[in-house]
Amino acid sequence: MISFAKMHGLGNDFMVVDGVSQQVYFTEGQVRKLADRHRGVGFDQLLLIEPPQQPDVDFHYRIFNADGKEVEQCGNGARCLARFVRTMGLTWKHKIRVSTMRGLMNLQIMRNGLVSVDMGVPQLAPDTIPMRYAQQDIRYSVNLDGVSYEFGAVSMGNPHCVITVDDVEKAEVDRIGGALTQHNLFPEGANIGFMQKIAHDEVRLRVFERGVGETQACGTGACAAAVVARLQHNMNQKIRVYLPGGHLHIDWPGDGESLKMMGPAELVYQGYIDL
Repeated sequence: MISFAKMHGLGNDFMVVDGVSQQVYFTEGQVRKLADRHRGVGFDQLLLIEPPQQPDVDFHYRIFNADGKEVEQCGNGARCLARFVRTMGLTWKHKIRVSTMRGLMNLQIMRNGLVSVDMGVPQLAPDTIPMRYAQQDIRYSVNLDGVSYEFGAVSMGNPHCVITVDDVEKAEVDRIGGALTQHNLFPEGANIGFMQKIAHDEVRLRVFERGVGETQACGTGACAAAVVARLQHNMNQKIRVYLPGGHLHIDWPGDGESLKMMGPAELVYQGYIDL
């Protein structure tokens, strides 16, 4: 039997497990079973917090999608991690450093209760996303069922494809997102964002996450959308991204600079479950 917490960041929900004070190992099948919203805990991702692997790091952070596959990054999950380790007494720090599959992250719990995450420098080169394009550009195109879609691409530690649309409510998120997330253009799959520009500092966004489907919010997706909005539409450095579950604040000075994301993280309940 293991202890866990159910948490969410703007409705993007997680099962968060303390792997520091208890020994835990998950198979893909166990994750899929736990992710079932009718017979399990139900979540978009499972977050496993482990002891640090480096001397200058507080925790190691692992993310598993609902399909059981381990992935590189999760922005909403990172905020929940910060709230979790404080709530559970695993640390008393307000500034926390964690390692992931793709590098290091700096988290800070703010006085207003929100959590700020330094997401690092967005990666734009096709081979770093990864994406099968020969040259880097701010606009790419892909053909799907005879229709060409223009998009921006960026890695926030995980791959993102962002399509600008006139009305995000009318976007065919499931059909187009479901097809593009496993398109051979993206050798590791991709998260597909549908972004509508509202003002020079505001966008609306819906995201189809690989291995999950459409979620209420996607932290790295919001970061990727802000990057594409800056590059393609010359939008402001600070952008508010409205998702179905709420909004996030993104601050990106520009190419080669680190991006910061700020938003809430909420504890829903704590429990115990047999694997």
